[in-house]
Amino acid sequence: MEYVKTRTIMTKSNQGIKWFGIDYHMNLYKGCSFGCIYCDSRSDCYHIPDFDIVKTKVDALKILEQELSSKSYRGVVSFGTLSDPYNFEEENLKLTRNALKLIEKYGFGVSIDTKSDLILRDIDLLKKIAEKNSVIIKMSICTSDDEMAKKLEPNVISSTKRFEVIKKIRDANLYCGVLMTPVLPFLTDTEENIRSIIKKSKVVGAKFIYTKMGVNLKTNQKQYYYNKLDELFPGLSEDYESVYRNRYFCTSLQYRHLFELFLKLCHDNGILTEMDEIIKDYKKKIPMNEQISLF
Repeated sequence: MEYVKTRTIMTKSNQGIKWFGIDYHMNLYKGCSFGCIYCDSRSDCYHIPDFDIVKTKVDALKILEQELSSKSYRGVVSFGTLSDPYNFEEENLKLTRNALKLIEKYGFGVSIDTKSDLILRDIDLLKKIAEKNSVIIKMSICTSDDEMAKKLEPNVISSTKRFEVIKKIRDANLYCGVLMTPVLPFLTDTEENIRSIIKKSKVVGAKFIYTKMGVNLKTNQKQYYYNKLDELFPGLSEDYESVYRNRYFCTSLQYRHLFELFLKLCHDNGILTEMDEIIKDYKKKIPMNEQISLF
Protein backbone atom coordinates (compact mmCIF):
# COMPACT_ATOMS: atom_id res chain seq x y z
CA MET A 1 0.00 0.00 0.00
CA GLU A 2 1.33 3.40 -0.98
CA TYR A 3 0.61 6.26 1.41
CA VAL A 4 0.32 9.88 0.29
CA LYS A 5 0.46 12.97 2.45
CA THR A 6 -2.57 15.19 2.87
CA ARG A 7 -3.70 18.11 5.00
CA THR A 8 -7.42 17.46 4.76
CA ILE A 9 -9.74 14.48 4.44
CA MET A 10 -13.14 16.14 4.45
CA THR A 11 -14.13 19.12 2.30
CA LYS A 12 -17.35 21.11 2.23
CA SER A 13 -19.58 20.36 -0.74
CA ASN A 14 -20.61 23.21 -2.99
CA GLN A 15 -23.20 21.12 -4.83
CA GLY A 16 -25.28 19.57 -2.07
CA ILE A 17 -28.72 19.98 -3.62
CA LYS A 18 -27.34 18.94 -6.98
CA TRP A 19 -25.92 15.65 -5.72
CA PHE A 20 -28.06 13.88 -3.11
CA GLY A 21 -27.95 16.73 -0.61
CA ILE A 22 -24.47 15.94 0.66
CA ASP A 23 -22.75 18.47 2.90
CA TYR A 24 -19.17 17.16 2.89
CA HIS A 25 -16.97 15.13 0.51
CA MET A 26 -14.51 12.54 1.74
CA ASN A 27 -12.19 10.12 -0.08
CA LEU A 28 -10.06 7.94 2.17
CA TYR A 29 -8.57 6.18 -0.84
CA LYS A 30 -7.08 7.44 -4.11
CA GLY A 31 -7.52 5.23 -7.13
CA CYS A 32 -9.61 2.10 -7.45
CA SER A 33 -9.01 -1.59 -8.18
CA PHE A 34 -12.37 -2.40 -9.76
CA GLY A 35 -11.27 -1.63 -13.33
CA CYS A 36 -14.53 -0.13 -14.64
CA ILE A 37 -13.76 0.92 -18.20
CA TYR A 38 -16.01 4.01 -18.07
CA CYS A 39 -14.89 5.48 -14.73
CA ASP A 40 -14.95 9.28 -14.83
CA SER A 41 -12.44 9.47 -11.95
CA ARG A 42 -9.66 8.63 -14.42
CA SER A 43 -10.08 12.10 -15.92
CA ASP A 44 -7.12 14.46 -15.72
CA CYS A 45 -9.10 17.04 -13.73
CA TYR A 46 -9.05 14.78 -10.64
CA HIS A 47 -5.25 14.44 -10.62
CA ILE A 48 -5.08 10.72 -9.74
CA PRO A 49 -2.14 9.19 -11.65
CA ASP A 50 -1.92 5.38 -11.87
CA PHE A 51 -5.61 5.20 -11.10
CA ASP A 52 -5.71 1.39 -10.93
CA ILE A 53 -3.23 1.40 -8.03
CA VAL A 54 -5.04 2.12 -4.77
CA LYS A 55 -3.33 4.51 -2.38
CA THR A 56 -4.41 5.90 0.96
CA LYS A 57 -3.54 8.93 3.03
CA VAL A 58 -1.09 9.26 5.92
CA ASP A 59 -2.89 9.65 9.28
CA ALA A 60 -6.25 9.68 7.48
CA LEU A 61 -8.36 8.73 10.50
CA LYS A 62 -6.53 11.07 12.86
CA ILE A 63 -7.08 14.01 10.47
CA LEU A 64 -10.69 12.99 9.95
CA GLU A 65 -11.45 12.96 13.67
CA GLN A 66 -9.94 16.44 14.06
CA GLU A 67 -12.12 17.70 11.22
CA LEU A 68 -15.32 16.04 12.43
CA SER A 69 -14.87 17.36 15.95
CA SER A 70 -14.38 20.91 14.68
CA LYS A 71 -17.49 21.14 12.47
CA SER A 72 -20.42 23.17 13.76
CA TYR A 73 -22.90 21.46 11.43
CA ARG A 74 -23.36 17.69 11.60
CA GLY A 75 -24.33 17.19 7.96
CA VAL A 76 -24.14 14.27 5.53
CA VAL A 77 -20.64 13.07 4.59
CA SER A 78 -20.18 11.48 1.17
CA PHE A 79 -18.02 8.37 0.75
CA GLY A 80 -17.00 7.17 -2.70
CA THR A 81 -17.20 10.08 -5.10
CA LEU A 82 -13.77 9.35 -6.64
CA SER A 83 -12.89 5.89 -5.34
CA ASP A 84 -15.09 3.06 -4.11
CA PRO A 85 -14.87 3.06 -0.29
CA TYR A 86 -15.19 -0.74 -0.35
CA ASN A 87 -12.35 -1.53 -2.73
CA PHE A 88 -10.39 -4.74 -2.14
CA GLU A 89 -7.87 -3.07 0.20
CA GLU A 90 -10.66 -2.01 2.56
CA GLU A 91 -11.20 -5.60 3.72
CA ASN A 92 -7.85 -5.53 5.52
CA LEU A 93 -7.27 -1.81 6.17
CA LYS A 94 -10.81 -1.09 7.44
CA LEU A 95 -10.40 2.66 6.85
CA THR A 96 -14.02 3.01 5.78
CA ARG A 97 -15.28 1.03 8.77
CA ASN A 98 -13.23 3.07 11.22
CA ALA A 99 -14.31 6.30 9.54
CA LEU A 100 -17.95 5.23 9.97
CA LYS A 101 -17.26 4.72 13.67
CA LEU A 102 -16.11 8.35 13.83
CA ILE A 103 -19.12 9.50 11.82
CA GLU A 104 -21.37 7.78 14.36
CA LYS A 105 -19.39 9.12 17.32
CA TYR A 106 -19.79 12.74 16.21
CA GLY A 107 -23.37 12.43 14.98
CA PHE A 108 -22.93 13.01 11.24
CA GLY A 109 -24.96 11.46 8.44
CA VAL A 110 -23.52 9.46 5.56
CA SER A 111 -23.94 8.99 1.81
CA ILE A 112 -22.19 5.98 0.26
CA ASP A 113 -21.62 5.10 -3.42
CA THR A 114 -20.39 1.55 -4.00
CA LYS A 115 -20.43 -1.56 -6.19
CA SER A 116 -19.27 -3.92 -3.43
CA ASP A 117 -20.97 -6.39 -1.11
CA LEU A 118 -18.38 -5.55 1.56
CA ILE A 119 -20.75 -2.80 2.67
CA LEU A 120 -22.84 -5.53 4.33
CA ARG A 121 -20.05 -5.87 6.91
CA ASP A 122 -20.88 -2.38 8.15
CA ILE A 123 -24.66 -2.60 8.43
CA ASP A 124 -24.34 -2.51 12.22
CA LEU A 125 -22.63 0.89 12.10
CA LEU A 126 -24.91 2.26 9.41
CA LYS A 127 -27.95 1.41 11.54
CA LYS A 128 -26.43 3.26 14.49
CA ILE A 129 -25.71 6.31 12.32
CA ALA A 130 -29.30 6.21 11.02
CA GLU A 131 -30.63 6.47 14.57
CA LYS A 132 -29.15 9.98 14.82
CA ASN A 133 -28.83 11.29 11.29
CA SER A 134 -29.47 10.61 7.60
CA VAL A 135 -28.12 7.60 5.70
CA ILE A 136 -28.36 6.96 1.96
CA ILE A 137 -26.68 4.10 0.10
CA LYS A 138 -26.36 4.11 -3.68
CA MET A 139 -25.53 0.81 -5.40
CA SER A 140 -24.08 1.46 -8.85
CA ILE A 141 -25.63 -0.78 -11.54
CA CYS A 142 -25.41 0.17 -15.21
CA THR A 143 -26.58 -3.14 -16.68
CA SER A 144 -28.67 -6.05 -15.42
CA ASP A 145 -26.77 -8.43 -17.74
CA ASP A 146 -24.03 -10.15 -15.73
CA GLU A 147 -21.99 -11.00 -18.83
CA MET A 148 -22.01 -7.40 -20.01
CA ALA A 149 -21.19 -6.19 -16.48
CA LYS A 150 -18.15 -8.47 -16.39
CA LYS A 151 -16.78 -6.76 -19.48
CA LEU A 152 -17.54 -3.23 -18.32
CA GLU A 153 -16.61 -3.73 -14.63
CA PRO A 154 -14.16 -6.67 -14.65
CA ASN A 155 -13.31 -6.76 -10.94
CA VAL A 156 -16.76 -6.07 -9.51
CA ILE A 157 -19.34 -8.52 -8.18
CA SER A 158 -22.12 -9.37 -10.63
CA SER A 159 -25.14 -7.15 -11.04
CA THR A 160 -27.26 -10.02 -9.72
CA LYS A 161 -25.27 -9.97 -6.47
CA ARG A 162 -25.56 -6.20 -6.26
CA PHE A 163 -29.34 -6.46 -6.34
CA GLU A 164 -29.09 -9.04 -3.54
CA VAL A 165 -27.01 -6.54 -1.54
CA ILE A 166 -29.71 -3.90 -1.96
CA LYS A 167 -32.30 -6.32 -0.59
CA LYS A 168 -30.20 -7.05 2.50
CA ILE A 169 -29.66 -3.35 3.09
CA ARG A 170 -33.38 -2.64 2.73
CA ASP A 171 -34.18 -5.58 5.03
CA ALA A 172 -32.05 -3.76 7.61
CA ASN A 173 -34.39 -0.76 7.14
CA LEU A 174 -31.68 1.42 5.62
CA TYR A 175 -32.34 3.82 2.74
CA CYS A 176 -30.91 2.39 -0.47
CA GLY A 177 -31.37 2.65 -4.22
CA VAL A 178 -29.67 2.36 -7.59
CA LEU A 179 -27.29 4.65 -9.45
CA MET A 180 -28.02 3.68 -13.04
CA THR A 181 -24.94 5.51 -14.22
CA PRO A 182 -23.52 5.62 -16.70
CA VAL A 183 -25.89 4.57 -19.46
CA LEU A 184 -23.50 3.69 -22.28
CA PRO A 185 -24.53 4.54 -25.85
CA PHE A 186 -24.63 1.48 -28.14
CA LEU A 187 -24.12 -0.85 -25.14
CA THR A 188 -26.56 -0.43 -22.26
CA ASP A 189 -29.02 2.12 -23.66
CA THR A 190 -31.70 -0.42 -24.55
CA GLU A 191 -35.32 -0.81 -23.53
CA GLU A 192 -34.56 -4.32 -22.34
CA ASN A 193 -31.84 -3.13 -19.97
CA ILE A 194 -33.87 -0.22 -18.59
CA ARG A 195 -36.92 -2.41 -18.01
CA SER A 196 -34.86 -5.14 -16.36
CA ILE A 197 -33.06 -2.79 -13.94
CA ILE A 198 -36.36 -1.23 -12.88
CA LYS A 199 -38.06 -4.61 -12.46
CA LYS A 200 -35.21 -6.01 -10.35
CA SER A 201 -35.00 -2.79 -8.32
CA LYS A 202 -38.68 -3.08 -7.47
CA VAL A 203 -38.28 -6.71 -6.36
CA VAL A 204 -35.48 -5.88 -3.91
CA GLY A 205 -37.21 -2.79 -2.52
CA ALA A 206 -34.96 -0.07 -3.93
CA LYS A 207 -36.24 3.36 -2.91
CA PHE A 208 -34.94 5.18 -5.98
CA ILE A 209 -33.14 4.91 -9.31
CA TYR A 210 -31.12 7.89 -10.50
CA THR A 211 -29.78 8.26 -14.03
CA LYS A 212 -28.50 10.83 -16.49
CA MET A 213 -28.93 8.51 -19.51
CA GLY A 214 -25.41 9.05 -20.84
CA VAL A 215 -21.68 8.91 -20.04
CA ASN A 216 -19.00 11.49 -19.21
CA LEU A 217 -15.92 11.39 -21.44
CA LYS A 218 -13.32 13.88 -20.26
CA THR A 219 -9.63 14.24 -21.11
CA ASN A 220 -7.62 11.06 -20.51
CA GLN A 221 -10.68 8.99 -19.55
CA LYS A 222 -12.01 9.26 -23.11
CA GLN A 223 -8.92 7.67 -24.63
CA TYR A 224 -8.83 4.95 -21.96
CA TYR A 225 -12.50 4.15 -22.67
CA TYR A 226 -11.98 4.07 -26.43
CA ASN A 227 -8.98 1.74 -26.05
CA LYS A 228 -11.11 -0.62 -23.98
CA LEU A 229 -13.92 -0.46 -26.54
CA ASP A 230 -11.44 -1.42 -29.27
CA GLU A 231 -10.38 -4.36 -27.13
CA LEU A 232 -13.85 -5.57 -26.12
CA PHE A 233 -16.16 -4.29 -28.89
CA PRO A 234 -14.07 -3.75 -32.04
CA GLY A 235 -15.27 -0.83 -34.15
CA LEU A 236 -17.46 0.75 -31.48
CA SER A 237 -15.04 3.58 -30.68
CA GLU A 238 -15.41 4.73 -34.30
CA ASP A 239 -19.17 5.01 -33.78
CA TYR A 240 -18.56 7.17 -30.70
CA GLU A 241 -16.14 9.38 -32.63
CA SER A 242 -18.51 9.87 -35.54
CA VAL A 243 -21.49 10.73 -33.31
CA TYR A 244 -20.03 12.55 -30.31
CA ARG A 245 -16.69 13.95 -31.52
CA ASN A 246 -15.43 16.23 -28.71
CA ARG A 247 -18.52 16.24 -26.51
CA TYR A 248 -17.92 16.01 -22.78
CA PHE A 249 -21.27 14.36 -21.98
CA CYS A 250 -22.43 11.73 -24.46
CA THR A 251 -26.20 11.29 -24.25
CA SER A 252 -27.86 8.16 -25.60
CA LEU A 253 -29.22 8.67 -29.10
CA GLN A 254 -32.46 7.21 -27.73
CA TYR A 255 -32.49 9.59 -24.80
CA ARG A 256 -36.02 10.98 -25.16
CA HIS A 257 -37.71 7.61 -25.65
CA LEU A 258 -35.69 5.81 -22.97
CA PHE A 259 -36.02 8.57 -20.39
CA GLU A 260 -39.78 8.80 -20.86
CA LEU A 261 -39.99 5.01 -20.50
CA PHE A 262 -37.76 5.15 -17.42
CA LEU A 263 -39.87 7.82 -15.71
CA LYS A 264 -43.14 6.03 -16.47
CA LEU A 265 -41.99 2.62 -15.26
CA CYS A 266 -40.43 4.02 -12.09
CA HIS A 267 -43.57 6.04 -11.34
CA ASP A 268 -45.76 2.97 -11.91
CA ASN A 269 -43.58 0.97 -9.50
CA GLY A 270 -43.33 3.63 -6.77
CA ILE A 271 -39.62 4.25 -7.34
CA LEU A 272 -38.28 7.80 -6.96
CA THR A 273 -36.24 9.34 -9.79
CA GLU A 274 -35.94 13.08 -9.11
CA MET A 275 -33.02 14.35 -7.04
CA ASP A 276 -35.05 16.74 -4.90
CA GLU A 277 -37.61 14.00 -4.13
CA ILE A 278 -34.87 11.55 -3.11
CA ILE A 279 -33.23 14.12 -0.84
CA LYS A 280 -36.54 15.00 0.80
CA ASP A 281 -37.32 11.32 1.30
CA TYR A 282 -34.09 10.24 2.97
CA LYS A 283 -32.93 13.29 4.90
CA LYS A 284 -33.93 13.52 8.52
CA LYS A 285 -34.95 16.81 10.02
CA ILE A 286 -32.46 17.51 12.80
CA PRO A 287 -33.53 20.35 15.12
CA MET A 288 -30.88 23.00 15.77
CA ASN A 289 -30.85 22.22 19.50
CA GLU A 290 -29.84 18.63 18.69
CA GLN A 291 -27.01 19.94 16.52
CA ILE A 292 -25.78 22.12 19.35
CA SER A 293 -26.02 19.29 21.85
CA LEU A 294 -23.56 17.23 19.82
CA PHE A 295 -20.62 19.52 20.62
